[in-house]
Amino acid sequence: MEEGILMITPNLLQVTDLSIDLFTTRAALRPVDGVSYSVSAGETLAIVGESGSGKTVLNFAPLGLMPTGVVADLNGSIDFAGTELVGAPERTLRKIRGGSIGTIFQDPMSALNPALRIGRQVAEVAELHLGLSTSQAEARALDLLKLVQMSDPAARLRQYPHELSGGLRQRAMIAIAIAAEPKLLIADEPTTALDVTVQAQIISLLKDLQRRLNMAIVLITHDMGVVASIASRVAVMYAGRLVEYGPVNRVLVEPLHPYTSGLIAALPRADDAQGSLFRGLPGSPPTLGAPLPGCAFAPRCPLVTEQCKSERPPLRSFEQAQVAAACHVVNTLSWKEAEYA
Repeated sequence: MEEGILMITPNLLQVTDLSIDLFTTRAALRPVDGVSYSVSAGETLAIVGESGSGKTVLNFAPLGLMPTGVVADLNGSIDFAGTELVGAPERTLRKIRGGSIGTIFQDPMSALNPALRIGRQVAEVAELHLGLSTSQAEARALDLLKLVQMSDPAARLRQYPHELSGGLRQRAMIAIAIAAEPKLLIADEPTTALDVTVQAQIISLLKDLQRRLNMAIVLITHDMGVVASIASRVAVMYAGRLVEYGPVNRVLVEPLHPYTSGLIAALPRADDAQGSLFRGLPGSPPTLGAPLPGCAFAPRCPLVTEQCKSERPPLRSFEQAQVAAACHVVNTLSWKEAEYA
């Protein structure tokens, strides 16, 4: 792999050749296969791809946030602010989770504790990671609900998650995630379950909090509109591999990889006729079992060659290291040339 855009300094987070195998009583899977990327302090990196591409496992398995009964085996390196997370003891991960790294989960209703009031859930993080007294933590909880622009924050402190709307629950989740002023915020599909108006409010809130706290954000999403509105760089994942990586304004406008091209071609357009058919990618992603010998996208790619089927393309830098792509035919590719059903 050529260096260039993959090594940005100073790095808050540096992931190098990371592979993750998951084991259950029924199956062994590899949802992350040799991924490298970096995140600088204060920047936003969006990680995009279809469901099952490995985005969530990539970010949560290193923190020990896997469902009960799932064992994760990590290989490679994850350097976070000078601390190696691969192989780190649980006490180290416990200190980092909720402290230096905040997390926003896709479904706040399942992430929030239904038996605790919102104020107590926010205050607990401040007590644990900042060492505040109960009264100090409760005062901070009120300040945080104001910071995330919660309506009537004093009343919300006393409410339970089921008493809040979806947008308010997401704001409560964000307040918990930033309670210890983390250096990095990992947001997993933070706007998926919200209507368009509330989505815009949450994205605006995240951008405002980032400026105030100088916080880096890793945004996990499938929504290219969200990517364009908040991220500075984007990493595109497919079948556990990174297939394209670079500045948002470059990747979304002139993508190099045919998978990225297909994702963009599938987006609704202003000139689409009413009732027009959805432009989806043909075929389905591969199952995440043993690593494939060639390009994982080959069975769905309109530009596939014999080399694609047998040789795994490395992630290479192009255009003075402004963008990287893992594609054997990238030098002949324009996204307008890729015809998808």
